[in-house]
Amino acid sequence: MNVGIVSTGIYLPDDRMTAAEIARLANLPVDVVENKLGIIEKPIPGEDDHTVEMGIRAAKIALEKGGIDPKHIDLIINIGEEHKEYPLWTSAIKIQEEIGAYHAWAFDVALRCGTTIMAMKVAKSLMFSDPSIETVLLAGGYRNGDLIDYENERTRFMFNLGAGGGAMILQKNYGKNTVLEADLITDGSFSEDVVVPVGGTKNPLTEEHLREGLYRLDVTDPVGMKTRLEQKSLQNFLTAIRNSLQKSGYTEEDIDYIAILHMKKSAHDYVLNELGLSSDQSIYLEKYGHIGQIDQILSLELAEKEGKLKEGDVVVLVSAGIGYAWGAITLKWGSH
Repeated sequence: MNVGIVSTGIYLPDDRMTAAEIARLANLPVDVVENKLGIIEKPIPGEDDHTVEMGIRAAKIALEKGGIDPKHIDLIINIGEEHKEYPLWTSAIKIQEEIGAYHAWAFDVALRCGTTIMAMKVAKSLMFSDPSIETVLLAGGYRNGDLIDYENERTRFMFNLGAGGGAMILQKNYGKNTVLEADLITDGSFSEDVVVPVGGTKNPLTEEHLREGLYRLDVTDPVGMKTRLEQKSLQNFLTAIRNSLQKSGYTEEDIDYIAILHMKKSAHDYVLNELGLSSDQSIYLEKYGHIGQIDQILSLELAEKEGKLKEGDVVVLVSAGIGYAWGAITLKWGSH
């Protein structure tokens, strides 16, 4: 038995925020935004670009590309963000309704920017364990850039947050683009370092919070987090990648393409160098910023369009998310 990727879908809003605009809002030199943060521009949501709605649009694209009848989908997993149309909502069921997947059941999962890789692992496990699940749709949207205050330098590493939707259709015994093994690492010592501090049960939202702009993402201990992350983060990236490859029967020398989330250019280059990869074996998402858990799907689509994916290639998708969570999953591309 195997699980393969039938198709993917990406929806990106038309509106863009440029490095110059970010620099102006954050009172930074444009050069720092472009070269250190690694952002040329990023998509930002228009009036109708709501989180789940963008996931629905991406799902419809994936269905059309894959030639899949929505009625043949057995399961829908929402991979989108918690920041969405309504504060409390099982949005996978909305996706089910809007695409007409009347024979599916649906649920939401969340691991911040690690959600897609985690959901691929969950989907594959369910397909292996449940004979009734043949075809699974992963879909969701992201617009956490709404939660960024560009005057708050504690959140500077998140000035890259963009907007968009992504989808992926997985099928049992598809025989192409095979999903191999994943590796996930979580470290709870970071669990309350990056939060929206108000609006939950600890600090219910008040008028004063709104006036003070406290409903946005903030970093509670920026110096401590930076120190602790520097000790662990890049190493955990590499560990997750190597473990995923090893579980799949490969080593880093076998990698043909690596789909990495958007992060500062120096960190991106460090990961490539440590794995002995060239810049041609990845795509740096400087024209997109960081669209959360959609990055890996976007990178895969861009690689396909640019002819970077060949028959039999070993491809690794890589994620990291606040919390903190690191993940990687290996694919064998094409028919083999």
